Amino acid sequence: MYTGIVQGKERILSLNKSNGFSTLIISNNNHFFDDVTVGASVAIDGTCLTVTQFSGDSVSFDISDFTADTTTLKFLSVGDEVNIERSHQMHKENGGHNLYGHVEGMAEVVEFTATGETYRLVIRVPKNNIKYFFLKGFIGLHGCSLTINDIDEENKTIALNLIPETLRMTNLSKIKVGDFLNYEIDQTTRTIVDTLSRTLSRMR
Repeated sequence: MYTGIVQGKERILSLNKSNGFSTLIISNNNHFFDDVTVGASVAIDGTCLTVTQFSGDSVSFDISDFTADTTTLKFLSVGDEVNIERSHQMHKENGGHNLYGHVEGMAEVVEFTATGETYRLVIRVPKNNIKYFFLKGFIGLHGCSLTINDIDEENKTIALNLIPETLRMTNLSKIKVGDFLNYEIDQTTRTIVDTLSRTLSRMR
């Protein structure tokens, strides 16, 4: 489990394609992985991946083709920066929201404009998933837990505001209109919405 509080960024050192999966090697310049073990879970741009190897100055992950196809991980190149969050530990502060690293898909950036030192970000959520989001609720974007400030259900868009600290700590500062971001739905909200929808459909 994760909190959506990204610890910082690391760079892609290599990305090697194999049969059915790819191996991703990431730097350890900020020492996020000094105590990592093989088998540990780490959120990379919000996607939960398993550590397969650690050498001190780098860490390796395997990405299945299915995961790559449904996330922005398929767009990564050597030198790119990715958001890093280690899994949450018991008895540690949880300053965000509960995330699982189970990316639902990719949301398109339709607006990214400066408002003083903050930025207004508007994304379009695909399919019918807009029903799982609500005003002042949250969404996981590239591993960041962000509060929803506005929803346009007709156009399937969600508006958020990024503060300077979020821009400094994450790779969201580099996004452009037309880019895609990994998004995650709150599983509690999904359960409630789907349960109510099924119940109401049976009552008709």
